[in-house]
Amino acid sequence: MVSTSKIKSVDFYRKIPRDLSEASLTGAGLSIIAAFSIIFLFGMELNDYLTVTTSTSVVIDKSSDGDLLRIDFNISFPALSCEFASADVSDVLERLNVTKTVRKYSIDSNLNPAGSEFRSGPTANTIKHDEESDEEYGEGSAVLSGNFFDRISHQHDILVVNFFAPWCYWSNRLKPSWERAAKIIRERYDSEMDGRILMGKVDCTEETELCRRNHIQGYPSIRIFRKGSDVRGDHGHHNHESYYGDRDTDSLVKAMEDLVAPISLQSKRALDLPSTEIDVKRPAPLAGGCRIEVPGNLIISVHSDSHSFDITKMNMSHFVSHFSFGKKISPRVMSDVKRVLPYLGASHDCLSGSSYISNPSDSNENVTIEHYLQIVKTEVMTSSYKLVEQHEYTAHSSLVRSLDIPVAKFHFELSPMQVLITEDSKSFSHFITNVCAIIGENALLETSSSVMHSVIMSFAVTLCSTEG
Repeated sequence: MVSTSKIKSVDFYRKIPRDLSEASLTGAGLSIIAAFSIIFLFGMELNDYLTVTTSTSVVIDKSSDGDLLRIDFNISFPALSCEFASADVSDVLERLNVTKTVRKYSIDSNLNPAGSEFRSGPTANTIKHDEESDEEYGEGSAVLSGNFFDRISHQHDILVVNFFAPWCYWSNRLKPSWERAAKIIRERYDSEMDGRILMGKVDCTEETELCRRNHIQGYPSIRIFRKGSDVRGDHGHHNHESYYGDRDTDSLVKAMEDLVAPISLQSKRALDLPSTEIDVKRPAPLAGGCRIEVPGNLIISVHSDSHSFDITKMNMSHFVSHFSFGKKISPRVMSDVKRVLPYLGASHDCLSGSSYISNPSDSNENVTIEHYLQIVKTEVMTSSYKLVEQHEYTAHSSLVRSLDIPVAKFHFELSPMQVLITEDSKSFSHFITNVCAIIGENALLETSSSVMHSVIMSFAVTLCSTEG
């Protein structure tokens, strides 16, 4: 067996007997400094080991052609009716109308909700009109004005009104069939003897306030008012219906007959329940504004294949509540992202909370509001897996005079480059090595202090001997 004395012979750190060493104030001071130094340096080294560091590089975006980019937005238009609000998404290859996939909610001028979700419902691609002819048709509908409109609407169980503009092509196409249908309905249901239904008309170039109150933005607009239910109790918003069916004489007469039919069965009293025999009626907008939400070059405008619009009165002012690209990030993942890169996500939704106002009455007619968005894809990688993929963007906006119908445009362009952020891994062995180096430096400091103390004592003894 190997003896203990032989093992002790390989000791690199031999201990000086305590009887041969002497404590001193100098050594005590150096020991205190060394102890504080060890604690401070160890704390700095531990903090550096626990702190996450990243490296950023710019690479070519390797997204495939089949990848789809999700767009989420929530935009409020206080002066655009949900009735005609249309959303189109396009790229350099094609343009798609996505109005059927968006959700629209009526709002008032203060952006407050004015009812439940507005559903446009299906409409025919081509609305049928009577053939154009020079045949005399006479005046069959009642001319209504704002002075007695409310009184007339409460005298009849059903009041159907054509809001038109004399300059409008579609209003002029509707006029002959509207007057013929009104004459037939008046003969069948005399307004004095029967009183169940009346067909009227309003010239919106003369009765501007009346048309504004009923949120008329496209011509012609046919509204159906039912006695006792034309105004709701909450907020005073109108709760009448709109007619979107064919506009030939036979279709109009049939639609009016269907409206009257349930009233005759209930002793000439109007029912609040909508008729199930006709699917060309839908609730009219409860307010003049619209909030649009969509999961999915974005253009929001007014659109109809059978209505005309006064472009001098179109107001595309809007407030952006949310506008982002890519998948939504869960709060848990976002907390991990903030740990890796605290400032990531600052430009993920930079349009949020922005408002863009254009008032046609202030000589700002025919104003299109354009937004130019530059999108950059960012990937965050940890040492073992891809943590998150996010699309950040910058936005620049401008107001432009337009000769066409004003719109709100969101032009977006994807960068061919992407930002790659990688978490730098740190070795635990490197941390231990640095800790050992700190301890070794302390031992060296103690040895140096002992040597300095010995030199000072030797110098003092020599000096005393010389003087003696």
